[in-house]
Order: sequence, then structure tokens, then C-alpha cells
Amino acid sequence: MSDIALDQAPAPARAVRKRSVTIAGHRTSVSLEQAFWDALRVIADAHGRSVAAMIGEIDAANGRLPGPERAGNLSSALRVYVLEQARAGLIG
Repeated sequence: MSDIALDQAPAPARAVRKRSVTIAGHRTSVSLEQAFWDALRVIADAHGRSVAAMIGEIDAANGRLPGPERAGNLSSALRVYVLEQARAGLIG
């Protein structure tokens, strides 16, 4: 039996939110759980940039990775980025 209990996170943090962002002059929609949007805001603030600018940078960096290392889509790339930041201790 697993020790992981998804019900420990508040329901609003698990709710998926869809937001529109402009990346390289093109509008696109990104769906992420609210907890990830919150974490992206914290990270962006810590780096002195907007969430939209940071998403553009993450998207560009993901596009430069070789195929097997590239996240499948932008939402996945953002989740991986937040996880990497959390592992590095940059968010709590």
C-alpha cells in the first residue's frame, strides 16, 4: 500500500487552471495545477521577471534539448522546471 495521500494537498492547489500566455509573439494556453502556477510566481519573483517571460525562457530552453531529453509539451516542461527548482531548494 502506498504512503502517498493526494488528499493531503488542499483541493484548490490540485485544481487545474488554464491560462493564456504569449511566447515569442504567439498566444498559447497552458494548463497547470494551481500549485504549479503559485510556484512559478514565487520563482519568477525571486528572479525578478514576469511569469510570462520565464515561461518563454523555459519553452525556448526545452526546445533546444535533444529529443529524448525534451519534455513532451509546455505544461510538462513547466512542471519539470518547478520540480528542479524545488529540489535545488529555491522554493519551499
